[in-house]
Amino acid sequence: MTIHLKRIMLFAAVLAVLAAGCGTKTVPPTSVLDTPDYHYRNGLKYLDSNQIDEAMKSFDRAVAIAPKSPLGYIGKGLAFGKKGDFKAAFENMDKARGYDEKGVESRIGMIRLLSMQRGEDWLKKTEKEFKSAQDKDPGSAPLHYYMGLAYKVSFDFDKAANMFRRVIELNKEFTAEANAEWATIQKIQRAAPGSVIGKQIALIDRLDRADIAALFVQEMDLEKLFTKRGAKTYDTTFKAPEEATASAMTTETVVKMEAATDIKDNWLKPSIDTVLKLHVRGLEAGPNHTFEPDKLITRAEFALMLEDVLVRVSGDEKLATKYVGSASLFPDVRSDHYAFNAIMVVTSRGFIEADKATGEFRPGDPVSGADALLAIREFKNQLKF
Repeated sequence: MTIHLKRIMLFAAVLAVLAAGCGTKTVPPTSVLDTPDYHYRNGLKYLDSNQIDEAMKSFDRAVAIAPKSPLGYIGKGLAFGKKGDFKAAFENMDKARGYDEKGVESRIGMIRLLSMQRGEDWLKKTEKEFKSAQDKDPGSAPLHYYMGLAYKVSFDFDKAANMFRRVIELNKEFTAEANAEWATIQKIQRAAPGSVIGKQIALIDRLDRADIAALFVQEMDLEKLFTKRGAKTYDTTFKAPEEATASAMTTETVVKMEAATDIKDNWLKPSIDTVLKLHVRGLEAGPNHTFEPDKLITRAEFALMLEDVLVRVSGDEKLATKYVGSASLFPDVRSDHYAFNAIMVVTSRGFIEADKATGEFRPGDPVSGADALLAIREFKNQLKF
């Protein structure tokens, strides 16, 4: 073996040791689309649809192609964060920071991660990351957008609105998303939720029965309203025949079944108990004693609930049939729809609005927290309480 060949083999061995020490093997791209940026953007789309494993594959590919690019590590940090593994998440985000020459993309990633975890002093940390990135790129639309989301989940709606407005002014990326977020924030600001629970529910896009129960109790103060207005309550629970009850009482203790057996571990149980006691139409327990707290409600169902409360606090029972036999004002609601009268009542009062562009009510659509709060605010304003 010649000296030259020995030197080549020795050099190859050193490279192999160095490559093993790095722990990441670089692989060559297979096409013009096989780039870190492509896989990073693709992974973010998977994350948005909560396909975390698919997202991680894309981020791993980004790292494999370019181990010294921050993009793959940012993505992996966000994916680990969604999984709840914040140790691995911050490790990857710190690694991204080391490779991020501009120092903007990794700081945006850190803002998103801190907003996800919401640990100690998380908002101060996000503001620090924002300021550092803003100094380097004051015109970054993603930076302002994700800082807006951070303020939104911290319930600082004024600062969130300012951030989303800035994204719209920049007119670059995330303009449509910022417009939608700004519209939601404006609704929340107008509704002005007064309770912590109200603020939390304001951020939910699709409310369930437990959420609505909490809003009626916390934001509308329904129990106090019914007492103040002398609203009638009806005990619709099952009653055994008098003779059978009397006989049972003499022989054994009667065990009363709970109104709802599926709310024991629900964090909104106190509010659910209250609406069950008040017998709000549409929020009753079923015949099998289940409340179904996680079941999403529709706009038609919400209209029925608001109509019931309005009838009971106003004492005007004619409202419950006021529009029966009338023509529908909405192209997607027939006059024989089960909630037709309620829909007419709540829209005529301005509690819920139809689509201004199409005139549709969309009875089967979900109800957002912002829209529900706005309806309750208008309800309270009209009743002056």
